[in-house]
Amino acid sequence: MITSLSFIAAEAENKLDENFSFRQYLKVRSGVEIDIEVHALNEVVAAAIDCTACGACCASLMINVTKEYMEPLSAHLQMTTADFKETFIEESEQGQMLMNTVPCAFLKQSKCSVYAHRFEECRAFPHLDKPNFVGRIFGTLMHYGRCPIIYNVVEALKTSTGFKNNDVPGNS
Repeated sequence: MITSLSFIAAEAENKLDENFSFRQYLKVRSGVEIDIEVHALNEVVAAAIDCTACGACCASLMINVTKEYMEPLSAHLQMTTADFKETFIEESEQGQMLMNTVPCAFLKQSKCSVYAHRFEECRAFPHLDKPNFVGRIFGTLMHYGRCPIIYNVVEALKTSTGFKNNDVPGNS
């Protein structure tokens, strides 16, 4: 498994065109079969990579927050929900709540300081266990250069599906 963030970031730059071609390649494949393959690859890769040793997602992503997860975290921090919200949350006019800093205020030395109480979005990232991988591949590839799990799953999927960069019309 490749876990070097600098290597993965460089590969993301080097493989922009290849990953675009891979997106096109997947669009003509069975979404159900791709989901089965991605879910299986994700189980293997996620088990082999300690995401708590990385923190790249916490250092670079805007984190969505729900009231359901904000309340227990504020209690854990011994704060009122109102104080927590005032200190850590930015709310849109439509009511969507986000952590108000990037990196996340709870990232300490590349580790989540509230890991057991982290938000649902943090628990679910990188979302490779969800259905409709092909429909979400654009968003997934946006994180390809920052997440070792995504990088390794996508590269393994290229191999398992038999993808070659010249498989897409117009590429040679």
